[in-house]
Amino acid sequence: MDIYFSNTLTGKKDLFTPIKEGEVGIYSCGPTVYWNQHIGHMYAYTQWDVLVRFLRSAGFEVKWVMNITDVGHMTSDQDEGEDKMEKGARREGIDVWQLAQKYIDQFKDSLFLLNITFPDVLCRATDHIADQIELIKKIEARGFTYKTKTGLVFDTSKFPDYARFASLNLESQKAGARVEVDPEKKNPWDFLLWVTGKPNHLMQWDSPWGRGFPGWHIECTAMSVKYLGENFDIHTGGKEHIPVHHTNEIAQAYGAFGRQTANYWLHNDWLTLKGGEKMSKSKGNFITVQELKEKGYEPLALRYLFLNSHYKKGIEFSWEGLEAASNALLRLRNQLNSIKNDTRRESLSSEKLSKLDYFRDSFMGALADDLNTPLALSFVWEALKSNIPSSDKYDLIIFFDEVLGLKLSEFSFDIPEEVKKLAEIRASLRKEGKFEEADKIRQEIESKGFGVSDLPDRTEVYPIK
Repeated sequence: MDIYFSNTLTGKKDLFTPIKEGEVGIYSCGPTVYWNQHIGHMYAYTQWDVLVRFLRSAGFEVKWVMNITDVGHMTSDQDEGEDKMEKGARREGIDVWQLAQKYIDQFKDSLFLLNITFPDVLCRATDHIADQIELIKKIEARGFTYKTKTGLVFDTSKFPDYARFASLNLESQKAGARVEVDPEKKNPWDFLLWVTGKPNHLMQWDSPWGRGFPGWHIECTAMSVKYLGENFDIHTGGKEHIPVHHTNEIAQAYGAFGRQTANYWLHNDWLTLKGGEKMSKSKGNFITVQELKEKGYEPLALRYLFLNSHYKKGIEFSWEGLEAASNALLRLRNQLNSIKNDTRRESLSSEKLSKLDYFRDSFMGALADDLNTPLALSFVWEALKSNIPSSDKYDLIIFFDEVLGLKLSEFSFDIPEEVKKLAEIRASLRKEGKFEEADKIRQEIESKGFGVSDLPDRTEVYPIK
């Protein structure tokens, strides 16, 4: 099966060829833990979870590495402003270490609630200061740095392709540059590898360039290389990372190793609110998975909603959309439970075996085409409506769910005998044309917490949310 991904590095959809046959290394830019991770962030991590699950389902051995930024990320995403961790600690009246742990815990809980596979390696920047210093030494030894009053700076003029990855217009950046930030910089887009010009910063370490702390970008290069090697398969992140963070990562790798680290760079679009407004902490318009749960929504319904969008297109979040996703997930569980409890046994004819192969191939083929989850999900519903024997159909959907991550096998239920008998009476009344009496039986069934659905060959009974 050929797999294709939209690769920002080449600007096109590329055939995926792993560096080592049967193995895939993936690095995902993780959270900066100065505040809660909202559902916009979790949209991205859900998409990359599907990527990991799909590749594993396709037979690859996957190593997934994700970082946690707990130092050095400025409020501007560049070298200006104040450290986000320090700003967050001041906001909450706690120290930066307490702040980091508080929001690492919230992030891990969000992963759990959305059934996102826990990364094989979840690494903190502050646990890898020595690795970052060693990487900076390599970059310095190859002549890619210079010093200013603010610290050790990466000289982008030494990397001719600096603007290529994000198609940057550097001349326009120069025209609008804020020279007061660091007038000693050769170019406004040169960036700090190690910061020494902030003596009051709360998190500092000794280094060959003086006491200070790492710039934001160096941690991802240092930790991805540590755990995946100098050349690995896939690097993921949000589209906001393209013009600054990932551009600088590529420059750092060139400075240290003479080439980029990742062969495929995948970027998700955003979750937005109505009218395309971006959900962000700075605007105060964000919603967490925990808040959705408090409002009575099941987190897996949010995951189902996410699966209905392609990672390259993003999604517009609405409460109506979440409600629809909740209802669809409930129907999916109910139908799956119905076929699981179907005691009829049929042999798998060649025609039905062919259909089974068709659905499996179509589902995996949709995901192989740049992770098309909406199309893959449509094959789940199509398979449910098919005439494949129930036991085989159930196994097929559970196979799909290894990638979708909706925990479908965990949601089974028993129908009380009393409710089953009422459903049988109702079905008999309907056959006799006594629809008014049948409707009264339906109301009685609903009063006991169950609904009924009339299918061509049977009546389905299911619990009501």
